[in-house]
Amino acid sequence: MAAADDFVLDGGCVCGAVRYRMTARPLFVHCCHCRWCQRETGSAFVLNALIESEQVELLKGRVEAVSVPSESGRSQEICRCPTCQVALWSHYSGAGKAIRFIRAGTLDDPKQVPPDVHIYTDSKQPWVILPDGVPAFAEYYRARETWPAESLARARAAKERAQSL
Repeated sequence: MAAADDFVLDGGCVCGAVRYRMTARPLFVHCCHCRWCQRETGSAFVLNALIESEQVELLKGRVEAVSVPSESGRSQEICRCPTCQVALWSHYSGAGKAIRFIRAGTLDDPKQVPPDVHIYTDSKQPWVILPDGVPAFAEYYRARETWPAESLARARAAKERAQSL
């Protein structure tokens, strides 16, 4: 695995109006099988690459933030291309603006960010077969028990920097 600062991966929307670049390896990658993500994506799950917002450069265009309800009762902000409406990333209330949940499917090479964990598997579609060797949780999990120490430190530092602004 490359160090965080050796990793660059570009992505964008379907119409090409928005392009972005991840300038570090994700902190962690979730494959979420909750019914809310299924409904929002129209798919069986969503793959989110969590990364510090400051490690994402907007190369072209702009995003439009849309507040969407979430199962927790605290809304999430989905950032979309204003032209084609593709969801590029989200900000969840727990992480605030410090962390972006990049929709891995919008990356040019999404195979570079395989899931570290499957979550909310109690509501996964029965025909989805989870791979051996990847942790799976019926609901959510505790990051401090699951994430690598380096990722925890990076996330903590990003949140501290965001609070000081």
